[in-house]
Amino acid sequence: MNSADLGRRVGVPSTALFTDQYELTMVQAALKAGTADRHAVFEAFTRRLPEGRRYGVVAGTGRVLDAVENFHFDDEMIGFLRQQGIVDEPTLNWLADYRFSGDIWGYPEGEVYFPGSPVLRVEGSFAECVLLETVILSILNHDSAIAAAASRMSAAAGGRRLIEMGARRTHELSAVASARAAYVGGFDATSDLAAGFRWAIPTVGTSAHAFTLLHDTERDAFRAQVDSLGRGTTLLVDTYDVTEAVRAAVEIAGPELGAVRIDSGDLLLVAHRVRQQLDELGATDTRIVVTSDLDEYAIASLAAAPVDAYGVGTQLVTGSGHPTCSMVYKLVARAGSAEPDAPLVPVAKKSLGAKASRGGRKWAARRTDEHGAAEAEVIGTGPVPAELTGRQLLVELVRGGEVVAREPLDAARERHVAARAGLPMSAIQLSRGEPVIPTEYV
Repeated sequence: MNSADLGRRVGVPSTALFTDQYELTMVQAALKAGTADRHAVFEAFTRRLPEGRRYGVVAGTGRVLDAVENFHFDDEMIGFLRQQGIVDEPTLNWLADYRFSGDIWGYPEGEVYFPGSPVLRVEGSFAECVLLETVILSILNHDSAIAAAASRMSAAAGGRRLIEMGARRTHELSAVASARAAYVGGFDATSDLAAGFRWAIPTVGTSAHAFTLLHDTERDAFRAQVDSLGRGTTLLVDTYDVTEAVRAAVEIAGPELGAVRIDSGDLLLVAHRVRQQLDELGATDTRIVVTSDLDEYAIASLAAAPVDAYGVGTQLVTGSGHPTCSMVYKLVARAGSAEPDAPLVPVAKKSLGAKASRGGRKWAARRTDEHGAAEAEVIGTGPVPAELTGRQLLVELVRGGEVVAREPLDAARERHVAARAGLPMSAIQLSRGEPVIPTEYV
C-alpha cells in the first residue's frame, strides 16, 4: 500500500499539550506513589446516545492514531511546564522521554456503536495511558458526532450526491476534521481544500453570489464562468430571477451545462419548476444542486423533488443539533502492582446518578437474527461465547506503541455503508426513538 492510498501524510505537530492539566498532575502523584507503572486498561464509551438517535458512528480513529504517534513533549513544552510550575522536575524528566508503548484495540472506523460499546480500549502503564485521555476524547467526540449526522443525511438522501460545505461555519481546523468525518458518514465531496489535500477527499466548488454581483449583468457572469471553467460547470441561478437565470444559463452554456445551483426559496417548488424549464430548453442532463441550511429533515422533505445533489454546511459541522457524543474514558482494570505478571483487577466508578461504569477489560460482539440483521450489542468480560467468536467488533490498532491498522479513508466509508445496512430497517428512520438494538452484558 502506498501513501497515496492513505491520503497525504502531512506533518502533524505534537499533540502532547492537547490535554487537561490534571492528566499531568495525576502522573506526578502516581510517580511519587509508585503506582504509575501499574498495568492499566482504559476504555472509551458512551453511556447513552444523543436524544433521539438510533445508532452512533465511529469516526476519527485514523486521527487518533496520528495523535498517539505525535504525542511527545519537546524542549519548548517542557520549558513551559517548568516555568508555570505545573509539575515537578522528576515528572518533567519522565515526560521528556514519553512515547506511548502500549496497545490499543477499538471498533474499526465507520462501524456503528451503541450505549456501552467499548469503542476504544487503551492498555499500558497507568501513566502513559492516562495522558491520552483528553486528546482521544476530543477527536472521537467531535468526529463521531459529525459522522452520525452525515450518516442520517446520507440515509435521507437516498443515494443522491452529498457535498460537505461547512468550513465557514466552524473553526478552521474543525472544518478539516468535519469534512473527513462527513466522508466516513456517507458524503461524497467537500468544498474544503485543506481536507482534500490532507485526506484525498474529492473537492468541488465553482462560484458564489459575489461573482454574479461583480459583473454588470448576470449573463456576463455566466459567460465568464463558462469561458473559464467550461460548459460542465455549475451556475448559481438564484441571485436575481431564477427563471431568467436558467434561460440565460442554457443559452450561454448550451444543453451541455453541467448543473445549476439553487440556494434560496421554497426548494421543493423551485426545483420542480427549474427541472421542467431545463427539460423544455433541451438541457435534460443538466443536474440540480440545492443548498440553504439543509439538515436530514430538509433533505428527506425533498425526496420527491428532482434534485441531484445536496450541499450541507452548518447543520452538518455542528452535528445537526448534537455536536458531541458524550464519550468518556474510564479506567476499567488495573494491576495490583507494577510487576509484569501482576493480575488485572476490575475497577469501576460507583455513583448514585447515571455515571456508574462497569469494570473489567471488555470484548464486544453483535448478535444477528436468522435474517442476518443485528439484534443485540453483546458486551462481556469473560470468555466469548462460541456463537459470537466470529462476530467480535474490536480490532487491533496499536501494538507495543506501533500503529498496525492504518487504512485508506475509503475503507472506513465502505465499512459504514455495510454496518448501517446490517442494522434493522428502522435504524434510518428520522423519527425519534431508542437505540435500534439493545446492549446486553454477559
